[in-house]
Amino acid sequence: MKVLVIGAGNMGLTYAEGMSKSKLLKKRNIMVLDNSEEKLEALNKIAHFDAYSELADCVPQADIIFVAVKPYHAESLFQAIKPMVNNDQIIVSIMAGVTINSITSLTGVTKVVRAMPNLPAQIGQGLTSFVASPDVTKIELLTVDSLLGTTGKSIQVDNENLIDASTGISGSGPAYVFYFMQSMMEAAMQMGFSKNDATLLVSQTFTGAVELFSQSNLSPNSWMDRVASKGGTTRAALDSMEDNNVNELIKEAAFAAFNRAIELGKEH
Repeated sequence: MKVLVIGAGNMGLTYAEGMSKSKLLKKRNIMVLDNSEEKLEALNKIAHFDAYSELADCVPQADIIFVAVKPYHAESLFQAIKPMVNNDQIIVSIMAGVTINSITSLTGVTKVVRAMPNLPAQIGQGLTSFVASPDVTKIELLTVDSLLGTTGKSIQVDNENLIDASTGISGSGPAYVFYFMQSMMEAAMQMGFSKNDATLLVSQTFTGAVELFSQSNLSPNSWMDRVASKGGTTRAALDSMEDNNVNELIKEAAFAAFNRAIELGKEH
């Protein structure tokens, strides 16, 4: 089995590196295509990749084609590869908003998987949601699931609407966490901590809280109740957030990303 990754950006390379460790792929069975001379030069130095700059040299060889380019490149890319693909190949797209129907109509390929990864995939802690067209067999789906899982965890969802929803939660979600962390770091520095100490205070607090949550069956609300005693400091902070409607603002932000993903789909 040979896999082609089109696009050597952050996510493309993340998946290429992750899949290179998969037992499903033998050495040198990962092809990576990019049109940047600088990236090609770097790729040529990686022993377990075969680097390409021309679609015709690699697309026909691939059993699975991972598409990791910006959504606005989708139409031109798919039109370019249409004469080179066949219906035994599987296209896996990690482009936000580009629907399975769009990919099928532009390429003629009916075996399509649409996936939504997130940034922590770069350290093997990612979450990828995916959905497949009906023509992808169960065995093929298990293969794709295994490859997606090389960057963390993966979940199969029931429909494309949930891929757009995943964009609003897990896809864009790390940025929400970073936003919250930045705010807490700024508060810490305003209280008098150095930047280094503020960074450690906040990062370790997030790491510890996530581990507590992951290692228990308690809900976030239950953990808040354990931390926040009546009339105490934590309750004062949580009351402030409630008074300022932070809960609803966070949900509105997630839905803004979700709705934008839907809009992107209509543009393609």
